[in-house]
Amino acid sequence: MSNHAIETLIIGAGAAGLFCASQLAKCGGKVRILDNGKKVGRKILMSGGGFCNFTNMELSSGRYLSQNPHFVKSALKRFTQWDFIGLVAEYDIPYHEKELGQLFCDNGAEDIVNMLLAECKKYGVEIALRQSISAVAKTENGFSVVANGETLYCTHLVVATGGLSMPGLGATPFGYQIAEQFGISVIAPRASLVPFTWRECDKFYAVLSGISLDVAATNQHKTFTHQMLFTHRGLSGPAILQISNYWQPGESIHLDLLPYNDIRHHLNELRQSSPKLQLKTVLSRLLPKKLVELWLAQGFIQDEAIAQLSKVRLENLVNLIHHWQFVPNGTEGYRTAEVTMGGVDTHEISSKTMESNKVQGLYFIGEVLDVAGWLGGYNFQWAWSSAYACAQGIAAKLTE
Repeated sequence: MSNHAIETLIIGAGAAGLFCASQLAKCGGKVRILDNGKKVGRKILMSGGGFCNFTNMELSSGRYLSQNPHFVKSALKRFTQWDFIGLVAEYDIPYHEKELGQLFCDNGAEDIVNMLLAECKKYGVEIALRQSISAVAKTENGFSVVANGETLYCTHLVVATGGLSMPGLGATPFGYQIAEQFGISVIAPRASLVPFTWRECDKFYAVLSGISLDVAATNQHKTFTHQMLFTHRGLSGPAILQISNYWQPGESIHLDLLPYNDIRHHLNELRQSSPKLQLKTVLSRLLPKKLVELWLAQGFIQDEAIAQLSKVRLENLVNLIHHWQFVPNGTEGYRTAEVTMGGVDTHEISSKTMESNKVQGLYFIGEVLDVAGWLGGYNFQWAWSSAYACAQGIAAKLTE
């Protein structure tokens, strides 16, 4: 060991890296974080529209996807959403529940980053930014890491490099490369919580860009009832992002554009009470007017008195509204994906400490692992929980 030795090096100054560092230093560990960016917590700062959906009150292990579905249970149980909410309360950070248990900062995501930095500063964590890491190797007593031409030595190496989502914020495959270098399997990554794109035959819907409505999005695995947003490129919004986690290329998505109403029943009632009402008028009360006008322009429906609506046209209308079989061309990819699905194979990682089962002293936390949560604060909670488990695991070794 040289004078460049340190107990624990953490690669990545995102949510998981910062929290792991502060929690380990709190237990007396000596920690240094290395990051390739100019500032810490870049993804935190832009998350949740700049207000950071930092956790969810309705946390459940069933809302995570992994090839090893039981892997998340231990960490989520040992550091819960209530533990993180408690820390937020200690710093008097105002927050609110938006919907479905989702907690957002009132003032902005900077509050969470400042809290994490304050915790790191309180316990003496060193943070080195603009670090270009060119080599990682195993040594007799731990690891060597070459950063900006300087060789650092550590006993414990924590990889908190995140996934491939949002490359504009500095995302790289470096964490996966470290895993593969040490013989640890990587589940093929793909964009997760991501908008769909139009096929050529559906591109006429692009004129509705910016319009949203509540839908039920279903495939053979799941149903999500939430908002859907039309975009120039395809479909987005919470319902679409959620179902994207369960979608495979070539599959269709079943969309119910009126999940809280039965158009057949509604029209049959109106035929009795108001038979002269025009179909366009009725539909425009239930759905975005521009969508109804587009259907008219495309010849999908005719504007006629509802009393004149034939059984065949009623059936076509029911299918149009309640049974849209949408086949995505693909997704928008990592550029707009919230997170990355796939990653370091959790079968090869300790669920209790996040340590590699193959390489002693090597840890993986956060998004770099094959763990992807639902939309709504679940992925941040995984960052906090996996970071805490890792910190406790290393701290236990330090006291041996």
